[in-house]
Amino acid sequence: MRHLVLCVFLFLSFSICLQAQNSPKREFRAAWIATVSNIDWPSKPGLPAVQQQQELIARLDALRAMGCNAVILQIRPASDALYDSKIEPWSRFLTGKQGQQPFPVYDPLAFAIEEAHKRCMELHAWFNPFRALTDSKKNPNPASHITYTHPDWIISYGGKSYIDPGVPEAREYVTKVIMDVVKRYDIDGVHLDDYFYPYRIAGLEFGDARSYSRFKESFTNKEDWRRNNVSTFVATLYTNIKSTKNFVKFGISPFGVWRNASKDPEGSATRGGQTCYDDLYSDILLWQKKGWVDYTLPQLYWEHGHRAAAFETLLPWWENHSYKRHMYYGLGVYRMAESKAPIWQGPKEILSQIEEIRAKSENPGVVFYSASSFNKIGAALADSLKFSTNRNFAFPPTMPWLDNSAPPAPKLAGDRKREGMHLEWHMVQAPAKDKNMRYAVYRFRKNETIDLDNSARIIAVQNEHKYLDKDASDKKEYIYVVTALDRLWNESPASNEVSE
Repeated sequence: MRHLVLCVFLFLSFSICLQAQNSPKREFRAAWIATVSNIDWPSKPGLPAVQQQQELIARLDALRAMGCNAVILQIRPASDALYDSKIEPWSRFLTGKQGQQPFPVYDPLAFAIEEAHKRCMELHAWFNPFRALTDSKKNPNPASHITYTHPDWIISYGGKSYIDPGVPEAREYVTKVIMDVVKRYDIDGVHLDDYFYPYRIAGLEFGDARSYSRFKESFTNKEDWRRNNVSTFVATLYTNIKSTKNFVKFGISPFGVWRNASKDPEGSATRGGQTCYDDLYSDILLWQKKGWVDYTLPQLYWEHGHRAAAFETLLPWWENHSYKRHMYYGLGVYRMAESKAPIWQGPKEILSQIEEIRAKSENPGVVFYSASSFNKIGAALADSLKFSTNRNFAFPPTMPWLDNSAPPAPKLAGDRKREGMHLEWHMVQAPAKDKNMRYAVYRFRKNETIDLDNSARIIAVQNEHKYLDKDASDKKEYIYVVTALDRLWNESPASNEVSE
C-alpha cells in the first residue's frame, strides 16, 4: 500500500511539473462575467452597492488565483448600462428596475476597472451591440430607452427585440454608445459577443423587409446585404476605437462554426446547424483579413469527438484562419455543470483542450464561459488551474501592429533583512506614453542563467515599485531582476541583477 501511495504521489508530482513546464509565458487567460439575467454578477438585481462590489471582488480574486490575466465584463446586455451612461438607462440586472441608479450611487465599470488593474488584469468591456430587449413581451424601460425613442429601429424576433443592423442611423447609434465608454473609461478592450443578427429560427423570417427596401442600394441579395451591414459596423467601430485610443483592443467572440465545408470548401469539416456566415451574417474571415479586429475568440464549447462540431476539428481550422491577428478560444466550463455526458464529468476535457491550444496556437488564449460555472462544479478544475496548468504567471500576447516598443529597464536595489529580501526599483527614464506600467519580479538560483522566457522564475507581477520576498532562504542564494511591462505588455530588458 505504501508503495502504491508513493507511486501515485510521484505520478501526480510529475504531472504537475510537466504541466507547469508547458505553461507558456504569453497567453491570454480570462473568463466572461455575464450580467444578463444575473448569470455571473451581481448574484441578483437590486443588491446594495457594497454587496455588489464584494461579489465582484470575489470573482476577480478567484479568477486571478486560477491564473487569469484578464476579465471580460458584460456592461451592456440589452441597450442598457452597468455604468454611468448619459445615453442609455441603468440596467435592471444591476438595480432591479431599468433606469434606476445603484444605491448608494457608484459607477460599477469604474470600480471594476480599478479592481482589475490592482490585480494586473485587463478589463475588456463586453457589449451586446443590437439586442434591445431580452423579453419583447415585457418592456420595463423608461421613456429614454431606444425601444421608445426609436421604435422604427426595433424588430421583435423569437420573443426578444433587436435594433435593426440594416438602418445606418441605428448602427451609428450603437457605435456612439460604445465610443462613449472608450472615451470616458480606462478600459483595455472592447468586446462584442456573437449576436449581430439573431440566431435563425426555423420558419420565422427576421422582419427587416422595410430597411432592406430603403437601404439595399445595389444589393440584390438580402443575405449579402445583411453581412455588409455587420461588416460596415465592425470596420467603422474599429476605426473609431483606434483613432481615439489605439491601445484599446477590439475583440469579437463568434459562434464556433464559420461555415460547413459542405456549403463552402473553405469551411470546416463540421455539420453545424447554424453558422456565423449563413445565419448570423458575420463574415469573420473578412474582418480577420482586413485587420478590423485585434483578436477573434470563437466559442468552442464542444468536446473532442463531438459528432457535428468536434473540438479537434475546429481548433486547427480557426488557427489556420487567423491572418496575423490573435485567435483565442472560448471553452465551455458550463458544460461541466449542465451536461450529464461522461466526458464532462470532471476537469479532464477542459484541461486537454487547454493543452491542445497551447500546442497548436501561435498566440495562445483561453477564455472560460462563464465565471459562475466554477461555483457549480466543485474545486477540481479550479485547483488544477491554480496548482498546475496555470501555475506560472503569463502575460497576454503582444500586439505589434498596435505598438511594439518596449519600455526601458528599471534600476533595481535589494536589501536582505530578517523578514526576507527587500527589493525596490525605479525607472531611470520615465516612459511618458504609459501610466499603466506593471512590473515582473524574477528570481533565479545562484549560477542559473538569467532567462526571461522562463515563466517559472516569475514570482510577482504588480503595479508597485517594491517587493518583499518572504520566501528568500538563508540556505539558498538567489539572483533577482525586474522588468517593466507597458499597457500592451511589451516587456523591457532585465534590470541590473541583485543577489542576496
